[in-house]
Amino acid sequence: MINNIIIEIEKLKKEKKAIILAHYYQESNIQNIADYVGDSLRLAQKAAESNAEVIIFAGVHFMAETAKIINTTAKVIIPDEEAGCSLAESCPPKEFKEFLEKNKNHTVISYINCTAAIKTMTDIVCTSGNAVQIVNSLPKDEKIIFAPDKNLGAYINKVSGREMLLWDGSCEVHDQLKIEEAIKLKIKHPEAKFIAHPECKAQILEIADFVGSTTAMLNFTQKDFTQKYIVATETGILHPMKKASPNKEFILLPSEENCACNDCHHMKKITLEKIHKSLVTLTPEIILEEEIIEKAKKPIEKMLQMSKELKLI
Repeated sequence: MINNIIIEIEKLKKEKKAIILAHYYQESNIQNIADYVGDSLRLAQKAAESNAEVIIFAGVHFMAETAKIINTTAKVIIPDEEAGCSLAESCPPKEFKEFLEKNKNHTVISYINCTAAIKTMTDIVCTSGNAVQIVNSLPKDEKIIFAPDKNLGAYINKVSGREMLLWDGSCEVHDQLKIEEAIKLKIKHPEAKFIAHPECKAQILEIADFVGSTTAMLNFTQKDFTQKYIVATETGILHPMKKASPNKEFILLPSEENCACNDCHHMKKITLEKIHKSLVTLTPEIILEEEIIEKAKKPIEKMLQMSKELKLI
């Protein structure tokens, strides 16, 4: 059954001149059929570079919006339009606008995990892979608002010595991970290195051997000589880690003891069946007003430009 769907998907991709972009948090069978798998920064870059007529975005809604913002000529399809993001939803545009009005004369840096509406109120977009470098490239005395992830913002403040003003938002997957479970696993597996995504809480990041984006964690496990890792992020990253390092062991940090429930339920709404259907119907399509695209594109292009100047991409 799965093989038949995959064959049909490959056929439809050629007919519709389509590509599939997939985030690391997607199911393994979706990662395997994607034309490109990556984190938010790499997927934004690939969307910008693509000359495909159709982009099937196997990710969450804000990612598909970003692809449409930076590639207006392509038809951008998200296989399930209900695939949202708890972090993006934690920053409602109306409340954020009021927050900015109360705190004027700040440079606004928004994590890419936000809606197109938030991006229109932003000076520079960043990802977990380039956030520290982008902040460090700005003058030390520059007043900065960072949104929407308070955990990532707090981590940047710590490593950069800044005092950015943080919006109070978080990712439900990373924010639910507990220091107690991390300590238990470190005691149980003393030979393992503990690696964590910067969306985790500060207590978890403080005991990590390595902190980085999904791509940075993947690269670290490939280059590092350790044979066992405790991984604090969403389940999907384990698939590329195991593919890249089949002889190494990866242990997921659970949110609760005896529970490997680190799935982002939004990400997992995308299925092979829905990808197939979206290729047949070319729906649901991401539609954005031209004014929103124009305003939201500026901070994204600023990020891509700064990333090139800083030699991050």
